[in-house]
Amino acid sequence: MKPKYVQMVSGFIVLAMLLAGCSGQQALSNSEAGQLDDEKSSDSPDSSDSPNIQQTEPPVSQTDDNSDSEENIVEKITLQIGESSFTATLESNDAVDTFVDMMREEPVVIQMSDYSGFEKVGSLGTNLPTSNSQTTTSAGDIVLYNGNQIVIFYGSNTWSYTRLGKIDDLSGWEDALGSGDVTVTFSPEDCGLKIKS
Repeated sequence: MKPKYVQMVSGFIVLAMLLAGCSGQQALSNSEAGQLDDEKSSDSPDSSDSPNIQQTEPPVSQTDDNSDSEENIVEKITLQIGESSFTATLESNDAVDTFVDMMREEPVVIQMSDYSGFEKVGSLGTNLPTSNSQTTTSAGDIVLYNGNQIVIFYGSNTWSYTRLGKIDDLSGWEDALGSGDVTVTFSPEDCGLKIKS
């Protein structure tokens, strides 16, 4: 009777261990198991003294130098106002991506009017995606207002805008904008343009 009892108890213990192991652990792939084995067999002097805690490093992304080859990257645009030309550094958002796509088709020309003594505003004629946030602008900021108005600043204002970019060098900026209406041509920057395909 004892041998049967011992076999049954042993069987239950083995079954309980198997079930506990199956429910609490995920199977490791061969590469992960190999990595853990390598870490255990490390010949660091402290490995025998340290608690049995296994640390794994996050996976390293496998990318090559052409990883963004499917993306077209434009970091700068040119604003032409009369005879003056200004370079702007762009933000990274959906509105900018759509605006740049428009500029690639042809330069975007906007008639802009003075508003409140600190900005020029003009209709884009189409809506861009918005990611508005309460923003305090300064001279040289380029923003999207109401999804279809491009605003360029020569002063400061606080409102809810989607940032598009910022003029790099403000030398001559206020003089070029003047006090009346202006025509502004937005286009991808000629030199230093980063377009990958």
